[in-house]
Amino acid sequence: MPLFEGLVGGGEKTAVVVDLGAAYTKCGFAGETGPRFIIPSECLSLSQAVRVVQYNINTEELYSILKEFVHLLYFRHLLVNPRDRRVVIVESVLCPSHFRETLSRVFFKHFEVPSVLFAPSHLMSVMTLGIQSALVMDCGYTETLVLPESFNCVPILSVWEALPMGGKAIHRELHSLLSEQCTLDTDSGTGLSLPTIPSEMLSDSKLYEFASFFSEKIINIRKRPAPPQDVEYPLDGQKILYVKGSIRDSVAEMLFEQDNEEKSIATLLLDTLVKCPIDTRKVLSENLVIIGGTAMLPGFLHRLLTEIRSLVEKPKYHDALATKSFRFHSPPAKPNCTAWLGGAIFGALQDILGSRSVSRDYYSQTGRIPDWCCLSIPLPDSVYEAGKTPPPLMKRAFSTEK
Repeated sequence: MPLFEGLVGGGEKTAVVVDLGAAYTKCGFAGETGPRFIIPSECLSLSQAVRVVQYNINTEELYSILKEFVHLLYFRHLLVNPRDRRVVIVESVLCPSHFRETLSRVFFKHFEVPSVLFAPSHLMSVMTLGIQSALVMDCGYTETLVLPESFNCVPILSVWEALPMGGKAIHRELHSLLSEQCTLDTDSGTGLSLPTIPSEMLSDSKLYEFASFFSEKIINIRKRPAPPQDVEYPLDGQKILYVKGSIRDSVAEMLFEQDNEEKSIATLLLDTLVKCPIDTRKVLSENLVIIGGTAMLPGFLHRLLTEIRSLVEKPKYHDALATKSFRFHSPPAKPNCTAWLGGAIFGALQDILGSRSVSRDYYSQTGRIPDWCCLSIPLPDSVYEAGKTPPPLMKRAFSTEK
């Protein structure tokens, strides 16, 4: 539990903040500077790891998986009573409704939490910087999503861009290259082929090295510098895998290579800017926020900025974008924990959290949670409580007052 919480009487206990990612889940308490635990988003079922974030399975199976995983969070890692604390769930804006409904049913019906707040990850990331406008790119495990937050932190939902490129695609490509080109040395012989590749090895940053020092001149003449040196990667203490430098250099290039539709993660930012209102483009281009675990690759930001500056000179973007200034923010947390930190900041505002959350009583009456894509669900009474002045954040969000 948070430090000295037991010595303070009469106050509400701090909320639990959960960022349920496709690869890893960050969990901790509101008001803290970082998550207590970062664990894989999977649970063991019949001695086999099952992914928690799945959108293509039936509801009852998903309910069973989420119930087991949330039980793991509360009683093995956080060690708190779920009935005593509110919950802040940091989620993607594009999270399917059936997944949100199933997750809320797990928290309300099985663990009986007081309230749940679903906080958009892009908005939470902007809160850590104290700014009102930003173009946020979330480079996650399964996809890369770009969503602008315009003035007063209002998302422009009509211009979002996404691409199924992320850590999962890199792992798949690395697995293929290691199986085809790399050799293994053991006690029984040298130069052997690799039978299986451990999953934790694919996430090791030692195997990746971006060509982040590309200049525009090098890109234009289509020349590449010498690849990095080969790496001897130990396996199980008795095996050594020889990873070629060319693999380390080229495995992450797929993120910046354009497909048949001329799409890459660099073009996502520019395409989003082109679709934004013209009076917001300059502000958004100078407030770029990159989050997600894939963004932690060495040299990722430098390479992304180089690609953007090269693409913006092409006719497709040169005529549409007058601004040529692109600047990245440095959030007060690692890219994979930035959204969680924003949720922890928001969860520490107890007055705001109470008015924005969905209570257990409201859920027991309606059986559903409010969703931005479904207007038929009534909002909780706490949002428009009669006779009370809404808190400042609510006034900015639901009125036109300055």
